[in-house]
Amino acid sequence: LVASRSFTRTMRRLLGCGAFLTAAVAVHLAPSTPRQLHRASIGPAVRRHASSRIAAMAAGPAAAEEAIQRVHLPTNEESDELLRIRHTSAHVMAMAVQRLFKDAKVTIGPWIDKGFYYDFDMPLDAQLEDKDLKKIKKEMDKIIQRKLPLVREEVDAAEAERRIRAAGEDYKLEILQSIVARDADAKITIYHIGEPAVEGEESKGGLKPWWDLCAGPHVEHTGLLPKDAISLESIAGAYWRGDEKRPMLQRVYGTAWENAEQLAAHVELQQEAKRRDHRTIGKALDLFSIQQEAGGGLVFWHPKGARVRSLLEGYWKEAHLQGGYELLYTPHMASVDLWKTSGHFDFYKDGMFDQMEVEGADYQLKPMNCPFHVLVFKDSQPSYRDLPKRWAELGTVYRYERSGTLHGLFRVRGFTQDDAHIFCLPEQLTDEITQVLDLTEEILTKFGFTEYEINLSTRPEKSVGTDEIWDKSTAALVSALDRKGWDYLVDEGGGAFYGPKIDIKITDAIGRKW
Repeated sequence: LVASRSFTRTMRRLLGCGAFLTAAVAVHLAPSTPRQLHRASIGPAVRRHASSRIAAMAAGPAAAEEAIQRVHLPTNEESDELLRIRHTSAHVMAMAVQRLFKDAKVTIGPWIDKGFYYDFDMPLDAQLEDKDLKKIKKEMDKIIQRKLPLVREEVDAAEAERRIRAAGEDYKLEILQSIVARDADAKITIYHIGEPAVEGEESKGGLKPWWDLCAGPHVEHTGLLPKDAISLESIAGAYWRGDEKRPMLQRVYGTAWENAEQLAAHVELQQEAKRRDHRTIGKALDLFSIQQEAGGGLVFWHPKGARVRSLLEGYWKEAHLQGGYELLYTPHMASVDLWKTSGHFDFYKDGMFDQMEVEGADYQLKPMNCPFHVLVFKDSQPSYRDLPKRWAELGTVYRYERSGTLHGLFRVRGFTQDDAHIFCLPEQLTDEITQVLDLTEEILTKFGFTEYEINLSTRPEKSVGTDEIWDKSTAALVSALDRKGWDYLVDEGGGAFYGPKIDIKITDAIGRKW
């Protein structure tokens, strides 16, 4: 009883700070449904329990919860105007940086979920520092006050290349070349901040125009940017094109909202997220560590953390056994030939570690458990009368993650995956998927997750399987979702190469989605 109470308290702290359970159903499926967005709810009784738990939290979490309730923070999907604000803010920031730092070269600058960023190539002796953010923001405010127009211009590739070479922007040239490689006749769009002027002349606004290759959209003029709702947050490193063999750039992150009240609520939630950082809590409670002597992304569970993990695994096993599953244990590696047969070697090679030679044969650390469960099924050769077969495993897998992407327990190189595979007849498919969703709902509810979004991730461009199989699976998945009464967002092309998925995004105590 004492261990159970300790486990509950610890899990609540961990789950509140971002350690979480996820569930996914992987089946063969093809897109055929309209795009819908829905936040599913498990029920009022559970929600009342969750609300009372939140109310009992300390003042910090309570304040964050109040911020969520008081101010709605829109998404880019909800507000086209917000998306335009964020995109234009990225351009204005890049213009400000190049006005302040003459040798800075720009690369890309998109909008993202909570704001925007821009990547810069800076001289080694003039690297951006955190103290520069205030100066950059001040320059942005000057540009905003000028109410400079955002002017769209369409040119051919030759003219775009001439201008890029004249400006000495090597990265823009590479971007242009990649566009032309896809479509030799593509028209190139450029967005100017300020009326385009004769080269070398000042614009009417007194500032030399700035431009970039861009498809838009943007606000009409910089004066429409709410400068008191824009903030520059941090500087990070980022490889050009995400390739560690390419130059290391400096990425400046910013956030932008429709008004100052939204920005204040966002800042409050960011502060609360830092307070709940699982890396800080894990160290304070002596739960786990990542030892650099052993290598990045490899987790060591300490005695207290191991106890929490053991209790969690015990609950998981009991829930699956009661749900009609049997447990498997499979090896940590296999002959590379197996991964070639399964398709992982062709479709997932970038996420796998290099092979190791064992007595003249190549072996591969497993990035997934799927082929192993299929081998067990082939070995048992069950009759169709024995189906369905439900097999579950807490299988440890290994995936190659670049050092720059590693982050606490969220992004690692070795982890134990809650995994299961069901072998069934086509006519059993809808029933089995529905039961998986029921089990998912049961486990999420147990840990207080009562709000989530459903995503139907469909067939990617590179995939295996016939259209007929994908179409039949589509009908089964949609039927199961209909039985549950869940609407969903279709993630076109977001499925795995071997089959689409039902993905569930959960909402944590301070409104973040995972």
